[in-house]
Amino acid sequence: MKIKGHIIDISNHRIYKGEITVENSKIQSITETDDVPDHYILPGFIDAHIHIESSMLVPSEFARIAVTHGTVATVSDPHEIANVLGVKGVRFMVENGKKTPLKFNFGAPSCVPATSFETAGAVISPADIDELLADPDIRYLAEMMNYPGVIFDDETVHEKLEIARRHNKPIDGHAPGLRSEKAKKYIAAGISTDHECFTYEEALEKLQLGMKIIIREGSAAKNFDALIDLLPEHYERMMFCSDDKHPDDLIVGHINQLVVRALARGMDLYKVLQVACINPIEHYNLDVGYLREGDAADFIVVKNLTTFTVSATYIDGNLVAENGKSHVEPVLFSILNNFNTDKKQANDFALTGNSIHGASTPLPPSEGGNTDAKRSSRSEESPPLEGVGGVESANQVKTIRVIEALDGELITNQIEATATLQNGELISNPTNDILKIAMVNRYKNAPTAVAFIKGFGLKEGAIASCVGHDSHNIIAVGTDDESLCRAVNLIIENTGGISAVGRGEERILPLPVAGIMSDKDAHTVGRAYSEIDQFAKKLTSDTPLNAPFMTLSFMGLLVIPALKLSDLGLFDGAKFEFVDVTT
Repeated sequence: MKIKGHIIDISNHRIYKGEITVENSKIQSITETDDVPDHYILPGFIDAHIHIESSMLVPSEFARIAVTHGTVATVSDPHEIANVLGVKGVRFMVENGKKTPLKFNFGAPSCVPATSFETAGAVISPADIDELLADPDIRYLAEMMNYPGVIFDDETVHEKLEIARRHNKPIDGHAPGLRSEKAKKYIAAGISTDHECFTYEEALEKLQLGMKIIIREGSAAKNFDALIDLLPEHYERMMFCSDDKHPDDLIVGHINQLVVRALARGMDLYKVLQVACINPIEHYNLDVGYLREGDAADFIVVKNLTTFTVSATYIDGNLVAENGKSHVEPVLFSILNNFNTDKKQANDFALTGNSIHGASTPLPPSEGGNTDAKRSSRSEESPPLEGVGGVESANQVKTIRVIEALDGELITNQIEATATLQNGELISNPTNDILKIAMVNRYKNAPTAVAFIKGFGLKEGAIASCVGHDSHNIIAVGTDDESLCRAVNLIIENTGGISAVGRGEERILPLPVAGIMSDKDAHTVGRAYSEIDQFAKKLTSDTPLNAPFMTLSFMGLLVIPALKLSDLGLFDGAKFEFVDVTT
């Protein structure tokens, strides 16, 4: 195969007219020539950190869409399915991904379960980590989310880090807000990247301490604008990632979108492309071509250097996508799952004034919640509900801790608000957007954890999801117990999915693969997701969250401060301990 065009040589910062000759999946030669079409040839894009499961697609279906956007490889953490199915889930992702041309590079999940303060479906032990990292298909130790364990010398955590060092494989980080001496100790353990920085100052400090920073722009967490101005000076130590990308967003674009946005800011073409195409290869030792003689023939053709519209994607010399059409064939696979809980009753979501949060032995406080003003506690006055039968008098109003969800962020605030007792129970206040949030254990029958949240803006009904990072229990937000119960039961009936109820209607997107992925193609899932997303937004105020289901999925992510909910109760992520709903 031969192909001509304007060839972008990223390493030498030049563009020249040339012809590429490909034989046996490798670039045999690149020669300069004058007669070339008016398009550009460059290395393919690489997502430097992504959980494929968050696309709600199995790897083979993810690949079919990603290649149309010029993505030739991913660095993929199978942490989500591992929390459901353990090593068996990791093996499923690897084997399914191998059946496609896209170069998936999976890691060994380091934190399964993510913490000891939640119930997951599996455990990945140090022995499992050793077994996985001995496999050449497993490229790295995936994000070490238990940063308190690193800082305070947890033996099991450090055993996993030592195993990765022994196998000479990179260690990914996850330490939102960690600064100063604690950040130094975290990095000194051999942890080399972080994709969780949410301020310029935090990312700059970590770069100066020797870390590589991955700029994340996903469906929920969006840090591009906060961090992109670091790229011109620090491009050699930066990468792009999506982390979590919902199917409707993936259909629109991938890493190509970040390239376009960076160039629109006037940034240097070669620096931006090094971040998008080259740095992940070097950091993770990927078998992906640089567009050099002797390399794997992994490259893309784009129409121009403004919109970067991808007209062709080649992997190992094979044309895998052309003008938005994927040539990747569907893959047959067997569905596997881990779901074992009975349907619930409305009274399972009742919350009395004497709240129970669960029991644990807290770790020493982390620095995670003390570095940004958005996380400071504050009081928000919410008056007693009007027009609700059985409302108690004002002297019975309780002060409660409330999770405040932030649009486009994984972090949350911890605020205080008033809630009203009705018939001895704490109830939602939709007028002031103080709603119930519930977490239901999907792996066994157990009491439901219930707390309060602000930021979703539901005026009626409820939404629920079995995509609940990281343990993937069922998480729901609603205006009343009956709606919460029905939204949760829709998911139980389908052994996984996302649901919404309200206005006399019910919607469900089934996710039968591990309870977090669909067995359908990307366009089918993308359309279904878009429809349920729009329906959920119709249940809200005039300013709904940009991605309510993605935001919902992170409200159980205990390793991100400040206040979250596990199946065992309300959790203070800054102090790493359970707290009561009432103050």
